[in-house]
Amino acid sequence: MIPQAIISQLPILQVIVPLIAAPFCALLGGRNRAWALAFAVSLVTFAISAMLFASTLDGTVLSYQLGGWAPPIGIEYRVDALNAFVLLIVSGVGALTMLYARESVAYEIDERHHGLFYSAFVFCMTGLLGVTITGDAFNVFVFLEISSLSTYALVASGAKRDRRALTAAYNYLIMGTIGATFFVIGLGLLYMITGTLNMADLAHKLVEHGDSRTLRMGFAFIVVGFGLKLAMFPLHLWLPNAYTHAPSAVSAFVSATSTKVAVYLMLRFLFTVFGFSIPFEVDVLRTIVLPLALIGILAGSIVAVFQEDLKRLLAYSSISQIGYMLVGITLLTPGGLMASIIHLFNHAVAKAALFMVAGAYVMQAGTSTISDLRGVGRDMPFTTAAFVVGGLSLVGVPMTVGFISKWYLVQAALEQGWWPVAGLIVLSSLVAFAYVWRFVEAAYMYPTPDGVIRREAPLTMLIPMWIFAGSSIFFGLNASLTSAAASRAASGLIAASSLIWQ
Repeated sequence: MIPQAIISQLPILQVIVPLIAAPFCALLGGRNRAWALAFAVSLVTFAISAMLFASTLDGTVLSYQLGGWAPPIGIEYRVDALNAFVLLIVSGVGALTMLYARESVAYEIDERHHGLFYSAFVFCMTGLLGVTITGDAFNVFVFLEISSLSTYALVASGAKRDRRALTAAYNYLIMGTIGATFFVIGLGLLYMITGTLNMADLAHKLVEHGDSRTLRMGFAFIVVGFGLKLAMFPLHLWLPNAYTHAPSAVSAFVSATSTKVAVYLMLRFLFTVFGFSIPFEVDVLRTIVLPLALIGILAGSIVAVFQEDLKRLLAYSSISQIGYMLVGITLLTPGGLMASIIHLFNHAVAKAALFMVAGAYVMQAGTSTISDLRGVGRDMPFTTAAFVVGGLSLVGVPMTVGFISKWYLVQAALEQGWWPVAGLIVLSSLVAFAYVWRFVEAAYMYPTPDGVIRREAPLTMLIPMWIFAGSSIFFGLNASLTSAAASRAASGLIAASSLIWQ
């Protein structure tokens, strides 16, 4: 048993430990020292997340008041079943990516900049953890900016290998800034109505205030802001280049965490702040977000089929996978919510493995172009096998986590009588098989070009990618833990909402 005195301090430690450590990574400099500190900090944050997750298994909600100031005046860190699950995803991916980064970063980034890179990486992780754990709406904006600014720098750091990383980072900065501006304008409108920024207090006062034009505008601005942050179609234009041209460790980490945290924020605001107290909220989700999500599911998969670069293929696949999460939310049923939440985890482990594989190819083969990777399955068998596992999960083959997510989502759609939605999900899975097969065919069905020498990835890269790939199988065969966590989180959102659940 963990002493209660320690548990009560865990929420602030989750943020303060990486926040304090990040500048020291830059000050230490050097490849080994900066990486060692960043890796140690990532392990500590994962341990804290695991303890927070264990502490909320019985439905306990942990609250930490910064400076002893009680909410709504003070800032509150609040941990329940939903954000404890997301904290575990972010910190777990961060720890494994940090192990992977040791060799990957040494290859892709100038050694003089390693200290700054790891500092930005830890700052990015701090921001994502802070966004997830805070119970203050304006504090969400602050941590969003910490994570976003760090991510822009991380993407740009790929310029040593590919100068297009600078353009990708700039485009990401512009789109991210627009998204953050929309979000903060929406918060300002809500503050005009309620005079508070604490999420729980906001929810209470919005119900008291009732429907108004200001509330509707605030809701619209916040949804658009989150849409940009999570790359909802057609607000996704920043994502393909950012994932493609960023350093491989950054692509793996950001693809598995950043958009997932943005989806979490949408869930948090929709269900626990706005609470569907007015019909306008349901109308926006059903008439605008749902059609866009369905288009994104199919369009992302179709565009992925025609990509020549493996990292860009995976980036467009992410747009499709985000659509699945949004569809689950817009179903507005317990089953749909559970499908979206479990897909946060399932997609994170699969996509982290796949981007790690792509990064191993970049390092060992010098390219991520599919045509240049012909025969790589024979030269790098363990790395390519990890891709096959992750690819099967994207398709949704039984015994992988992707199947679990799609099964719950299709089931939730059929419960609502939405047969076309269920059919489109199945169709998208068939298209996903097409783009996964394109690479598998090149890797195994063609000989290695003459004169090309490719060696297996280093062990420090194979271990994390196979932990993720193995998780895709393990949690596909035994989904009880993730399903139970998603079910508890969905129940918490339902309890906080004023919707009448069928």
